Amino acid sequence: MSNNLELHQAYAWQTRFKNFIEQRMRLDAAHDIAHIERVVSTGIALAISEDADLNVVIPACWLHDCVNVPKDSPQRSVGSKLSAKRANQFLMQINYPRKYFSDIEHAISAHSYSANIPTTTVEARVVQDADRLDALGAVGLSRCLMLAPSFGSQLYHPSDPFANQRVLNDKKFCIDHFYIKLKGLVDTMKTQAGHLEAKKRWDFMQSYLDQLANEIGK
Repeated sequence: MSNNLELHQAYAWQTRFKNFIEQRMRLDAAHDIAHIERVVSTGIALAISEDADLNVVIPACWLHDCVNVPKDSPQRSVGSKLSAKRANQFLMQINYPRKYFSDIEHAISAHSYSANIPTTTVEARVVQDADRLDALGAVGLSRCLMLAPSFGSQLYHPSDPFANQRVLNDKKFCIDHFYIKLKGLVDTMKTQAGHLEAKKRWDFMQSYLDQLANEIGK
């Protein structure tokens, strides 16, 4: 498969990508270097499965959050476009092959949930799926719980944890976010491999919610 050669070539750049992220990127609890490395690892696996170009996928995964706009910022919806432009500036500085720039820029721009940009290449679909998969499963559950205190939200509504008789509100209750956004990510997956993995990860999260309901008597 052509990916074998692409993988060898793209790996040679990864130390530079990582150094750039560690030195320049403003990181938070949910968007740290471990998040980036997981997205890269997942992106490579999906790219091989989908026969996507790793010369595009690998730098796009490493650099997809190189401009990290806070969730409550009015610029949140354009954060991925800012990252895409900054990524290409950096790639130009290190003389990365320019023939990949356009596809890398699109993959980074389109990965964002809030940007709502259609993915027009398999590489963009791979990068988007890789990033969204990190919001699911054990890691996704942990990230959600880690972020909740920064928004001042409680774990769950004390009398109606699963919103049987109220409107969901993930600004106030962490568990509500599972239903408002995370569960729906499964159906946003653009690759077959990504969708299968997302389903497995959501099943794990559902088992957590079932156990939580059992423990709190709801």
